Amino acid sequence: MNKSDLQEHLQESHRNFETLLDQIGEARMEEAGVAGHWSMKDIIAHLTGWHQNVVARFRAALHGEPQPPTPWPSTLQHDDEINAWFYERNHERPLREVLADNRQLFQQLFAVVAELPADARIETVRLDDGREFYLPWIGDQRFTVCEIFDHFRDDHEPQIRAWLAQQ
Repeated sequence: MNKSDLQEHLQESHRNFETLLDQIGEARMEEAGVAGHWSMKDIIAHLTGWHQNVVARFRAALHGEPQPPTPWPSTLQHDDEINAWFYERNHERPLREVLADNRQLFQQLFAVVAELPADARIETVRLDDGREFYLPWIGDQRFTVCEIFDHFRDDHEPQIRAWLAQQ
């Protein structure tokens, strides 16, 4: 995989994500029960929050800057605690703000990936079940810039599609 392939993969993944959001429609994005008690808005805020940190770290590494602190309190160490923090921070926010943050994140993601050198090392990790993950390296650090889509595809999309099928 090269930089151009990575950019194409991200764009295609983004289109697929947006297509599913269109199927749900904004009118239904605040309905609870998509994943446990979470709504689609809660899932979007969760994905956005985690990946804002990934993009900030990736940008800092590209520019030779120190890694920024995480947006969540340093006392939170486990994913479930951090997810609960994102939920509490975003659950009452207006849908339009959550969607705007998500769109802004995607623009930042595409912009920071565009800054990668053309010859950047991009590792392809293939799992036994056929899934692939693409991890660009900067120096001795690898980054999960595709994680927002990979995590969505593997962990949230099946729940969302099952919820949609019940509607």
